[in-house]
Amino acid sequence: MTAEQPGPSTTDPNPRTWPTDIPLADLDFWSGPLAQREAGFARLRAEWPMPYYPEPETPLPAGPGFWALTTHADVAEATRRPEDFCSGRGATHIPDFPPEFGEFFGSMIEMDDPRHQRLRRIVARTFTPRMIKKFADDVDRTAGEIVDDVAERGSCDFVTDIAARLPLTVICDMMGIPAKDHGFVFDRSNVILGIADPEYVPQTAGGHLEALFTAGTELAQLMGDLAEFRRGTPTDDVTSALVNAEIDGESLSSDELASFFILLLAAGNETTRNAISHGIRLLTENPDQHRLWCSDFERYAPTAVEEIVRVASPVVWMRRTATRDTELNGKPVRDGDKLLLFYWSANRDETVFADPSRFDLTRDPNPHVGFGARGPHFCLGAHLARREITLLYRELLHRLPDIRVVGEPERLRSSFINGIKHMTCEFTPTSRTPRRT
Repeated sequence: MTAEQPGPSTTDPNPRTWPTDIPLADLDFWSGPLAQREAGFARLRAEWPMPYYPEPETPLPAGPGFWALTTHADVAEATRRPEDFCSGRGATHIPDFPPEFGEFFGSMIEMDDPRHQRLRRIVARTFTPRMIKKFADDVDRTAGEIVDDVAERGSCDFVTDIAARLPLTVICDMMGIPAKDHGFVFDRSNVILGIADPEYVPQTAGGHLEALFTAGTELAQLMGDLAEFRRGTPTDDVTSALVNAEIDGESLSSDELASFFILLLAAGNETTRNAISHGIRLLTENPDQHRLWCSDFERYAPTAVEEIVRVASPVVWMRRTATRDTELNGKPVRDGDKLLLFYWSANRDETVFADPSRFDLTRDPNPHVGFGARGPHFCLGAHLARREITLLYRELLHRLPDIRVVGEPERLRSSFINGIKHMTCEFTPTSRTPRRT
């Protein structure tokens, strides 16, 4: 049943209707059981792969609606055609915000070429092989310290004590943020990506946008102060490289650097945190896969990490906007139409993944879109994220092989981030031991 007709139209190849019993625009749907979400998207892919939904209620005026792209083919096709489906009118939010708002919170994610290409080129040039090697060494050391800190306790909040600490520490160390400010950065990033969750933001009239701007401004100020200092006193951190980088006579402005830092916190911190968190949940729910990975960690690590990212799909969707009247795999789209690319659903597409609901550490090939589909906005930090997940799980399964989740995870109230806020885990306590070589 839909809001306008009993089923998909047999004459219009792309009717602007939706099934009301699968309310993708309702936050309560995203807070419900995961099985309900999986069933809803499975039905959409089979019967209604590109429904048109009204926009959710926000403090801003609601727009006309959005197309929900639920199949792997549609998500991949829209991503491959940035000239037809752009990011510059909004990528991380459904309402239409002023362009400067999107760029401030989304940096390159909210840009199109040539501005996107210019900024990405400058940023990418700072991620040299030497710098990546340094990051990898830092990840290995930090992962060991994190496991050391909980090893003797026998239980902990997996999210705050383990999963959140690694990517946050790595990113802050990369940028040269001192340890005393890590808690400050953690709290503000939670506000930005947990805007609809009452644990992080009071759900009062007008409070959402005020909290969002305050958190963003405070992070921008922190980065601005550090960048100014690094211009005169450079070190080997990424901030020093960025403020002093000049590619073809171009460099980053202070505003661009601040927005890139906020992007790193969102794309490199929150998403990796949630992939790690979902990983231990999946291993707990699938003890055969847990045993398999423990039996030969290095053999299964490459495919295990990809499968964790596929099933977790930490970023549920990204938005694009049609730049002209066109078609998407035979379905008509009009100039200005909004499209939400549901990575979470594409990663469960039965036409691409055999038995997609099964968590299989040996799945290969695994063409998931957990880092975005191939295109100009493919995740710049995908390599680092894979490294973080691998090294943390190497420590966990070596030091705490029986680690498991107990009780129900406390999920983030969001349709955009597939987040877990808190999750208790237990394991056999072990003493702090010297790091293995």
